[in-house]
Amino acid sequence: MPLAKSCNVHILPVDSEHSAIFQALNGEEKNAVERIILTASGGPFRGKKKEDLKNIQVEDALKHPNWTMGRKITIDSSTMVNKGLEVIEARWLFEVELEKIQVVIQPQSIIHSAVEFMDGSIIAQMGMPDMKLPIQYALFYPLRRNLKGERLDLFKLGRLDFYEPDYDTFEGLKLAYKAAETGGSMPTVYNAANEFAVAKFLNREIAYMDIIDSIKEAMEAHQYRENPTVNEILSTEAETYEFLKRRLHK
Repeated sequence: MPLAKSCNVHILPVDSEHSAIFQALNGEEKNAVERIILTASGGPFRGKKKEDLKNIQVEDALKHPNWTMGRKITIDSSTMVNKGLEVIEARWLFEVELEKIQVVIQPQSIIHSAVEFMDGSIIAQMGMPDMKLPIQYALFYPLRRNLKGERLDLFKLGRLDFYEPDYDTFEGLKLAYKAAETGGSMPTVYNAANEFAVAKFLNREIAYMDIIDSIKEAMEAHQYRENPTVNEILSTEAETYEFLKRRLHK
């Protein structure tokens, strides 16, 4: 982000949530932002408790109710680690304090995210759960082009629901806030541990609940670096993989 600023260029988000925030911020003063509302579908296990997730199989976690995505990101959505990574991304992409980013469960995946301003106004971006729109918006920014496809029918939709995340059941989201708050090399550990654990889960080498346990243990074991260089970030990633390999073969 400092490099982008020094070169006077925009970083254009492609992910649907960050694209929605970017669109809501267009023409607005950054110091007028009171809250970033980062929406989440809640994944296939919304409403479940930890006890319900103990025997989850790969096939269960790959059944996302709204989005068709790759296997890894679908697992991340089910654990809400994906939303945790998006919190970290939003903190840097939009230069907002961590406490100003609020995750809200929006099961229909119609409101892709929103921004609340200091006057109480909330500007949200809505649309069908389809990645074509945010990708096209980034490619042609600042222009809008015609996009073929299904349009949002508000009468057919009928309602929108909102829920607070369950940070106890979906501890991966809570760990993301902790990683972001700690800063330095800790977000790298969070991301690397998740990548390692999800790959092992998809290969049926660990249980579903081991994904979050792996992230937590890797974060607890990590020797924190405050301002890591690129080489130190890559070293942190490698160290995290090695730690989890040893953990797996205890």
